[in-house]
Amino acid sequence: MARRGKRHDRPGPIGFLVVDKPIGWTSHDVVDAARRWLGIRRIGHLGTLDPLATGVLPLAIREATKLVPFLEGGEKVYVGTIRLGVSTDTFDGEGEVTHRHDGPLPDEAVVKEALEQFMGEIEQVPPMYSSVKKDGVPLYKLARRGEEVEREPRKITIHRIEMTHFTPPEIGIEVACTPGTYVRTLAHDLGQALGCGAHLSGLRRTQSGTFLLDQAEPPETFEAMGEARTLEDALLPADVALGFPRIQLTAAQARKIANGGDLAAADARGEWEQGPPPRPGDRLSALAPSGELLAILELRPDRKLQPLRVLGLS
Repeated sequence: MARRGKRHDRPGPIGFLVVDKPIGWTSHDVVDAARRWLGIRRIGHLGTLDPLATGVLPLAIREATKLVPFLEGGEKVYVGTIRLGVSTDTFDGEGEVTHRHDGPLPDEAVVKEALEQFMGEIEQVPPMYSSVKKDGVPLYKLARRGEEVEREPRKITIHRIEMTHFTPPEIGIEVACTPGTYVRTLAHDLGQALGCGAHLSGLRRTQSGTFLLDQAEPPETFEAMGEARTLEDALLPADVALGFPRIQLTAAQARKIANGGDLAAADARGEWEQGPPPRPGDRLSALAPSGELLAILELRPDRKLQPLRVLGLS
């Protein structure tokens, strides 16, 4: 019997949707919903958000999934609420209470001073309720079986941490940090430093790399656009999301790049010429004559622009 051919998505534009993830949804829930809105399968997300968190969740559409490695390292910004005096096993409001503080809570000055110790490069131990794997098994699966294992600390960087309000037992924080930072763990560690315990009771991501909250829309908006067949018009162009200088390729240059060839930097025309002198390692977005993103190029020491990623055009 003949085997079925692999199902291919219908062709169409590439780019990104910036979803304002609702509370209670997993990141995979958002991806599944977007597949229904667009009627395609090739969609991925950048940076998991916990179900209790809301805010910026960028989705890569079609060939834009190839660009995710170029966008994953950007700064993340969160606003959150920490409840002092109560610790939980998940470090957030979903978990079982493990400790309640009976004494007075620390005052505002003490909390501010404690927050300052988390500034800069620090080591953070991932929580047991996380997708980090131990011997190939996600930690949250071990935690659900009642197991707790030793976890290796990871280096993260907190670029900025501010207390936005102080209304005990809750405080508000805003954090700018590197990818891989667990704000839940930050809340727990703050509680340990203060001696009263704490957990994260609310979290909203306002920035994920180049993607901002004012670019985001809730799922119901995108669902309505999908039904009206206007959703693809709302995609954030891939070259805009990347933020690299752009060059416009001629037809001959586009054919060469599409086949894996390189390009002399002196022949590149576009924003590349208007900025500071390019240095080896600099990257740019190469646009086909149609205006679509064709490739990401990198400048080599020999002043040649080499393709790092070539995309299929719609």
